[in-house]
Amino acid sequence: MRIVPLLPRIWRFALSLTGRPDAADDLTQATCLRALERDGQWREGKALAGWLLTICRSIWLNEVRAQTVRKTGGMTSAKSHDLIDERLSPETRLFAAQIYARVMALPEAQRATVELVYVQQFTYREAAEILDVPIGTVMSRLATVRAALAPLNDVAQPTTKVKPR
Repeated sequence: MRIVPLLPRIWRFALSLTGRPDAADDLTQATCLRALERDGQWREGKALAGWLLTICRSIWLNEVRAQTVRKTGGMTSAKSHDLIDERLSPETRLFAAQIYARVMALPEAQRATVELVYVQQFTYREAAEILDVPIGTVMSRLATVRAALAPLNDVAQPTTKVKPR
């Protein structure tokens, strides 16, 4: 199996589910272990990344979410400065941090959908298969997210006011 090159994608998806880097590490490890244990279930020709992310979500739903949320009473979000490339301009980093904060404040189902479609660039259909929801649900979640993030468009593109002559 070619899991190693996909580890960053698995981890980012796990972070979108858990909201915490340490929990994302654990979930990524559990995903790899389960994939190795069940490698006979993966069919050649089927997208390996999609199969792995489906496993990741399944583990999250069955084990990690119940343990993490019930024991701690909630989730603490990962810090944006740990995930945003420091080589970007200060303005770009600030804008990325604002987007990150808004996305991490979304419900888990919407965060996971954003990660799959906008970050990992899965099609709506692929994301629906990974999340085990109808494609319309993916579309609805993304429409809700776009509406929630719309105010950031004003920050990204400030309007220039021209003084009348």
